[in-house]
Amino acid sequence: MNIQDFIRDNIKALKPYSSARDEYKDATTNMVFLDANENPYNNGVNRYPDPQQSSLKNVLAHQKGISKENILIGNGSDEVLDLIFRVFCEPNRDNVITLPPTYGMYEVLANVNAVEVIKINLSDSFQPKVDDILDSSNQFTKILFLCSPNNPSGNSFNAKEIEKLLINFKGIVVIDEAYIDFSKQQSWLKRLEKFPNLIITQTLSKAYGMAGIRLGICYASKEIILVLNKIKPPYNVNELTQQKALERLSKPDDVTKEIQNILQQRNWLRTKLEKISFVETVYPSDANFVLVKVDNAIKRYDQLIQKGIVIRNRTNQPGCENCLRFTIGTKTENEKLIETLKTLS
Repeated sequence: MNIQDFIRDNIKALKPYSSARDEYKDATTNMVFLDANENPYNNGVNRYPDPQQSSLKNVLAHQKGISKENILIGNGSDEVLDLIFRVFCEPNRDNVITLPPTYGMYEVLANVNAVEVIKINLSDSFQPKVDDILDSSNQFTKILFLCSPNNPSGNSFNAKEIEKLLINFKGIVVIDEAYIDFSKQQSWLKRLEKFPNLIITQTLSKAYGMAGIRLGICYASKEIILVLNKIKPPYNVNELTQQKALERLSKPDDVTKEIQNILQQRNWLRTKLEKISFVETVYPSDANFVLVKVDNAIKRYDQLIQKGIVIRNRTNQPGCENCLRFTIGTKTENEKLIETLKTLS
């Protein structure tokens, strides 16, 4: 597969903007910087941030066991996904494939970029229908989005089915691993070099508890990362975000402990939810949430809101009729949820 065949012609011809910090990168030395029209008075953020987030990439590369040339950092995963659309999809011509029920921003970003969406619903067990996906693609199908573990169903996709798609899909395969840290399955990072059409997105918003700093990560071949770097905004990740991310990544034991606590609470919550009278199904989960089928999702959602508990009603998603999504909270929050559910009639 030649990745260049999938890149838009105008992107190939584009000359990227060169910022002051791209031209002189060693901003840590004791130099006099009069190049970027910055305020000279030091307050910690008066200088532009590193446009390539080198320190952050070095840490991620070490922790993930890959080269930093395989990493792109974004202002949240949504920016990363938007860049992928703009590199590979010609507006008003190309299409992408999504697998509902799934993360809603794939379709939103497709609409923003004037790209058609082909929807192939997941099976009753929330797994990809490989043959249907391959049969539905055409010469204008550029990207397939796989969310695994999937949101909102919570399950991971079968690895053999994903491999079939990576081998046979004639386009870019994006595996969204926002919830991979909660799963027993291995990340596809281990096989990144085998599949030139593979892009993996991850985030610090979930397991790392940093939703407020908006930091998304893209892992792909050096060829794909180079072209994504061509079109990203020069200073897309601010200095405060980079520093907070480095601080959090320097404490992996703390992250691991929080993940273990969330998994313990997930198991406890699943057990308790199964005993609630109006709960019909508690679906298996590899994420930090559980999808639950109830008798009447709208009614139960409204009742919980009145009790001061906010959850997500997913009943409008394909295959999720009368389903609610519960994020795993603290032990106290989860106990309050269960006690409140017991009072509902």
